[in-house]
Amino acid sequence: MSPSTATFRFYEELNDFLPPHRRKVRFPTTFGDSPSVKDIIESLGVPHTEIDVILVNGVSIDFSYRMHDKDDVVVYPVFESLDVTNVTRLRPAPLRTVAFICDVHLGRLARALRVLGFNTLYRNDYTDHEIVAIASSDHRIVLTRDRGLLKHSAVTHGYCVRSTEWREQAHEIIERFDLQKVSVPFSRCALCNGIIARVEKNEIIDLLKGQTKKCYDIFSRCDSCGKIYWEGSHFAKLRELVGELLNQKK
Repeated sequence: MSPSTATFRFYEELNDFLPPHRRKVRFPTTFGDSPSVKDIIESLGVPHTEIDVILVNGVSIDFSYRMHDKDDVVVYPVFESLDVTNVTRLRPAPLRTVAFICDVHLGRLARALRVLGFNTLYRNDYTDHEIVAIASSDHRIVLTRDRGLLKHSAVTHGYCVRSTEWREQAHEIIERFDLQKVSVPFSRCALCNGIIARVEKNEIIDLLKGQTKKCYDIFSRCDSCGKIYWEGSHFAKLRELVGELLNQKK
């Protein structure tokens, strides 16, 4: 039995996952048997978590659709403003509370997101299996540069980080998930992701060192790891960083 052929066209940022000769053009793909459209799309390198709408021969379908010879497939990323009420949305509804889990290569991004106040899990010894399981049970968005991780069927919300530099990564996440207006800087511990809350100086005075004890009166403490925070000389730089990441004017 000869292989079948379908034509694919990917739009907007989905082209980031394709080789140059397949970007923003229709191209043929051959296949045997009757694979699902999801299987073929991911074999081409595009994770399913990046996709919102698929049209086959002009008809909206879901990931389970079985491919046929001469199918014409058009694939769209997440829509922000277009009216797509009459098509099959492939992504679940947005999570009510934004929470992330970063893979082992995104430690500096995780710290930056925590400084901005976003619930972000990270450990440098997480396995892919653990990340998928935690994301599923805690309803977290998986952030990774590993496309294979996003191809796990249990991952419903995820994003493939394009940049390799942590500041650019933070800008990317903030823009992608429209986070500027929901950031609550300095509300989470940069080290462990715990909640930071005000604490009276007399409760922690035995833990403070000489100059800190003498010069500062306002403190906060992480409710998880116990780290103590205060607005020392480093705080101005942190505020500047927050403004930069949120694109705020100084």
